[in-house]
Amino acid sequence: MTSPPVALQSRTRLPLHRRLLPLAAVAIARPLARLSPRHLSTVLGVLSTGARPVTAARASAARGAVVAVSLRCAVHNCLQRSIATAVLCRFKGTWPTWQAGVRTTPFGAHAWVEAEGRIIDEPYPDGYFRPMVTVAPKRGTRGSHGPEQQPAPTA
Repeated sequence: MTSPPVALQSRTRLPLHRRLLPLAAVAIARPLARLSPRHLSTVLGVLSTGARPVTAARASAARGAVVAVSLRCAVHNCLQRSIATAVLCRFKGTWPTWQAGVRTTPFGAHAWVEAEGRIIDEPYPDGYFRPMVTVAPKRGTRGSHGPEQQPAPTA
């Protein structure tokens, strides 16, 4: 089976000190992309807990950094690219809305991130894919006590 020809998007070259976090996000995303949809959405749900929603500009910058450090993410691997983008956002305390979906005619699957209600840097118009799995930012805490929930001191 041959792959269709692909025109690469323009990729910027990041300075060395700005490559470390995107490379780590890409490395984390690769094994996550092999999980079943149920397990992947569970893991991403845990990661999104406690994160602030990301702005569209920061989500775009994160996606650009992921594409800059990984040719694999720049070409055909939308699942790893979208996971790496979300993980990179999470490193900075934010989370996009991560989605995976399908189109029916012709059938195709795709994964992407959204922020501020719009798709980030994808060549497809809004509504082109029907979301099947969505992981939005969750405003909770993972096992930490807020000021109002701290246990009372004992004397």
